Amino acid sequence: MKLKLSLPLWTIIAPVFAWLAYAGIAMGWGDLYTVILANALIGGVLAAVYHAEVVAHRVGEPFGTLVLAIAVTFIEVSLIVSLMLAGGPEASALARDTVFAAVMILLTGIVGLCLLSGGARYHEQAYGVKGVSAALVTLIAILTLTLVLPNYTTSMAGPVFNYLQQIFIGIVSLILYGSFVLVQTVRHRDFFLPPNAKNDEDLHAAPPTTKVALLSLAFLLSCLGAVVLLAKALAPTIEAGVVRLGAPNSFVGVIIAGLVLLPEGLAAWRAAKNNRLQTSLNLALGSALASIGLTIPAVAVMSSFTGLPITLGIDVKSIVLLFLSLFTIMIPLSTGRTNILHGIVLLVIFAVYLFTSIVP
Repeated sequence: MKLKLSLPLWTIIAPVFAWLAYAGIAMGWGDLYTVILANALIGGVLAAVYHAEVVAHRVGEPFGTLVLAIAVTFIEVSLIVSLMLAGGPEASALARDTVFAAVMILLTGIVGLCLLSGGARYHEQAYGVKGVSAALVTLIAILTLTLVLPNYTTSMAGPVFNYLQQIFIGIVSLILYGSFVLVQTVRHRDFFLPPNAKNDEDLHAAPPTTKVALLSLAFLLSCLGAVVLLAKALAPTIEAGVVRLGAPNSFVGVIIAGLVLLPEGLAAWRAAKNNRLQTSLNLALGSALASIGLTIPAVAVMSSFTGLPITLGIDVKSIVLLFLSLFTIMIPLSTGRTNILHGIVLLVIFAVYLFTSIVP
């Protein structure tokens, strides 16, 4: 998709409508207003995708995908911290549930959808193996240290770190993520560029002007702020829906992660449809790294100042699904080319994850 130099009217109206809808909450218009809030949230997400793509096209790859990854992670961190502060000790597992859900959605749901749609349209798609390998090895390390290791430490009972362990793992997560960003944007930037970059029309299309890019950046920040507040406002409705569904409380994290990752998922899917699988993988794997590499340190700092406990270790069922997902995604992403079967397998694992989240 070639980005236009001017901004469509709907991308300007959407954030304005989202902020107006949030302001209307104080009016107390009843349950029907929830529908308006949901539509405003979706509109804000779609507008955020468009503005992020404008900014990304201006700064170029791989910096462009980093813009959206950090923007989406900002939404996730803000939402998790605000909900944990509001929920108190009962929300101690919210960060774990949301981060784990985000990783599973990205690795199996979004990557699976991209491989399926791209394979159905182009049969096979190419990407740079070196960039994907760098992302996966960093992701495996962070996931194991933050979500699995807490189950086996002995300083405190239960799947939690003590204060010193929590701070140390937060620092380690930042070091790993910062090292990956350094490799992605400076040291080995070419690892994350499409193999056919010379012939990629999207990369060589006329970029938006600086004025348009700065305007999109302002609208992007506005959309992100509105999405955080609207998602927080809808959280009680989401929790009530989970209770009516009979699902465990951890499913709230799945829904929150799904809302937060909607911009990223749409952007990755559109890139795959345009035969730009490298961009899709940069988005998905980069967001998974940002999600856990930035969220865990932020939550650790919040816990240090507030004294709220944080549960990080995932259960045995989740560990099995996590390592199955990592093992399954490593096989097709080690060859340099993907096809429709790889997408189907990942989507089946994603379906199993969703089903067992509702019916554990």
